[in-house]
Amino acid sequence: MNTVNKFFRGFVFASIVLLNFSAHAADSDSAPTKIDTKNPYSLVKSVAEKTFARFNKDKQLIAKNPDHLKAIVTEELMPYVDYKYASYKVLGQYLRDTTKDERQRFVDAFRGYLISTYAQAFTQYTDQTVKFAPAKDFSNEKIVDVNVEVVETGRPSIKLQFKVRRLKDGSWKVFDLIAEGVSLLSSKRSEITNLVRQKGVEPVIKMLIEHSQAHVDTSEHEQTK
Repeated sequence: MNTVNKFFRGFVFASIVLLNFSAHAADSDSAPTKIDTKNPYSLVKSVAEKTFARFNKDKQLIAKNPDHLKAIVTEELMPYVDYKYASYKVLGQYLRDTTKDERQRFVDAFRGYLISTYAQAFTQYTDQTVKFAPAKDFSNEKIVDVNVEVVETGRPSIKLQFKVRRLKDGSWKVFDLIAEGVSLLSSKRSEITNLVRQKGVEPVIKMLIEHSQAHVDTSEHEQTK
């Protein structure tokens, strides 16, 4: 499996985790979800709950227009994803070679890429069981791994790690996901840096924008029902 497919598959698993946890939470508590950005473990779970509540509420809108999933991702997930930090990490050694304008446009394009990828991943949701590892003391930590296991009947369990970093104001944001032992950030960095070295940053920005503008496709999900 190439790095692009691993990257996308990881997002599918991440979405399964978020949606599955949230399904149970939404059924048991209809009160609005408060996002505790000062606790990385609570952050992942609370964002999940809030996202699924929106997903469930907007089912008819999604059925009429699958691209509405992009709006849900933009409004419910992206405020808690450190996409600027992730973008810089993805550029790696080539970050210092970019202008301020190129960096900003790359960050914007990468944000759009993440939104589109997550939205597409949401179409793959099925009924898996999700187990969250117990929270640990994070008072002296700058980066925390939120460990998750996805269990599906007849298949090996999938181990995930949401990597969350502490910001200067004491809040936390997700910046990477390790799925099946593969860091999505590292995988994407390998692909991006190769393209930047071969073609320059502008074609990469264009590629990311084109991906972000693609419509959400539900045909594969419909065929597997």
